[in-house]
Amino acid sequence: MSMHAIKAEATAVALPAASPPTSAAPVVTMTPKQAPRAEKYVKMAKETAVRVVPPLVVLALLLLFWELVCRRTGSTLPPPSRVFSDTKELIFDPFFDNGGIDKGLFWHLSASLQRVAYGYSIAAIVGIALGTLVGQSVWAMRGLDPLFQVLRTIPPLAWLPLSLAAFRDGQPSAIFVIFITSVWPIIINTAVGIRNIPQDYRNVAAVVQLNPLEFFAKIMIPAAAPYIFTGLRIGIGLSWLAIVAAEMLIGGVGIGFFIWDAWNSSHISEIILALFYVGIIGFVLDRVIAGLAKIVTRGTALN
Repeated sequence: MSMHAIKAEATAVALPAASPPTSAAPVVTMTPKQAPRAEKYVKMAKETAVRVVPPLVVLALLLLFWELVCRRTGSTLPPPSRVFSDTKELIFDPFFDNGGIDKGLFWHLSASLQRVAYGYSIAAIVGIALGTLVGQSVWAMRGLDPLFQVLRTIPPLAWLPLSLAAFRDGQPSAIFVIFITSVWPIIINTAVGIRNIPQDYRNVAAVVQLNPLEFFAKIMIPAAAPYIFTGLRIGIGLSWLAIVAAEMLIGGVGIGFFIWDAWNSSHISEIILALFYVGIIGFVLDRVIAGLAKIVTRGTALN
């Protein structure tokens, strides 16, 4: 073997093979693909349309039917077009106040809502307290439940003469009628909710040695909240029904008296407008209590 060949072979053995250069791999961050803003708006519009369009269609059909039926000769009720023309001043100017009972609808509605707020608040406090007592104590349930079942069957307006005789004034009498009308579903539903508290909750409370006040605040009320808010929703509806009926008899400022005064004056269109406002406000009051129930109970209350 020649010297040149030996040197070439030695060089080949001594030098290691060159490795390819290494470089850090690029870091790729995966971000969720967000829908364009236009698509979000389209989705929101579709969801809104699903909720809003069907009621509007039904309302439009009802108004059309009402218009066609009441336009006939001899009809005793005015069509929607006439209702609007007769009451547009009340619609566009609800805040006028000419003294006495000559007031806009805002003042009548606000007076009724104020009475409902007083009576319903008292009913909620008393109803939850008595419902808790009846649900927690067997003796209280046996003693009070039959009495509650009898009293709750008395019609609301049957209490009005007695309350007028007791208070000698229309304002507290109306508040009492609201209270006595709305308190029963709150008591009954609260008692049912307290009686249906799982035994495991009571066992845990005994293990951690909660005092009665802590047990009431941390176990009783949260566990019975869906039942309590069901009673509160029924109660607010009954309160609004009771105040309209009571105000027709006690007089003064209020939506019930406004309806009765419009009847005595043969203003049928004003009665129809007032009934529309009564229905809308009743719906709003129910939705307010339902929304509060959803927040407090985290969606476990009935919608």
